[in-house]
Amino acid sequence: MDLVIMAAGMGSRFGGLKQTQAVGHNGEFIIDYSIYDAIKAGFKRIIFIIRKENLDIFEETIGKRIKNYIEVLYVFQDMSNLPIKLERNERVKPWGTGHALLSIKDIVKGKFVIINADDFYGRDAFLQMANYLKNNDNYALVGYKLINTLSKNGCVSRGVCSYKDGFLDRLNERLGVQIRNDELTYIENDEIKVIDKNSNVSVNFFGLDDQIFKYAEQYFIQFLTNPDTDLLKSEFYLPVIIQNMIDANIIKMKVIETNDIFCGITYKEDLDELKRHIDNLIIDGIYPENLWQKN
Repeated sequence: MDLVIMAAGMGSRFGGLKQTQAVGHNGEFIIDYSIYDAIKAGFKRIIFIIRKENLDIFEETIGKRIKNYIEVLYVFQDMSNLPIKLERNERVKPWGTGHALLSIKDIVKGKFVIINADDFYGRDAFLQMANYLKNNDNYALVGYKLINTLSKNGCVSRGVCSYKDGFLDRLNERLGVQIRNDELTYIENDEIKVIDKNSNVSVNFFGLDDQIFKYAEQYFIQFLTNPDTDLLKSEFYLPVIIQNMIDANIIKMKVIETNDIFCGITYKEDLDELKRHIDNLIIDGIYPENLWQKN
């Protein structure tokens, strides 16, 4: 099974290429821990979706470290690789996670898992997802308890799962999520509302198969030709593709619940929090101090 890692984002809020910020004791990146966990869960191939200009830094760092452990491929999220020709294409930044997905449509066959490069998901997500996809034909996402996904350094946005009998009905985007006066709140229409800290949220850890590419391409064409789309600023998101497929009864998506901690690097200060979390996991024996040291 393939693990696809979306690594073409610019990381504007964090500042710089946050996918290649060291978090481990021996220069390991966040991606190293995801790949290490994926290998433990039985994945056989890693596919990086990157921008072409970042190929050298990926090959000379993470690629060099993992190539003896698992097969590695690089795919470019190319701004000219579109399903239709645009009269004008002045955009510099990629069109988002839905655009990234279509970068792999000619490479990935069958079931696969897709994640963000700059998020720390924890071992349990990979083990549970791999086991589910081996034994089921439905799509799946890993749902984290909201309280386990927060930043201590500012508010976050999260997709809260609404689901029935274990299958997703809708992802409800909640903005400005943070702790206020011992309550977990979000902002909707300039109003502060309380939310259950144990709500399950999606953080872009999806188990899919290759049928999604056909629908993603159709939706991307609709996005690019919609007169309301700002082609310079609008983003085409993977969760929107999934929601459209659920609404059309094309797929069912299982919500796999985990109690693991999710660490997203939204703010620079989050990096120190993640380093402390990894230190504790090393102390607990979950990870070796040197992740890729040969025995």
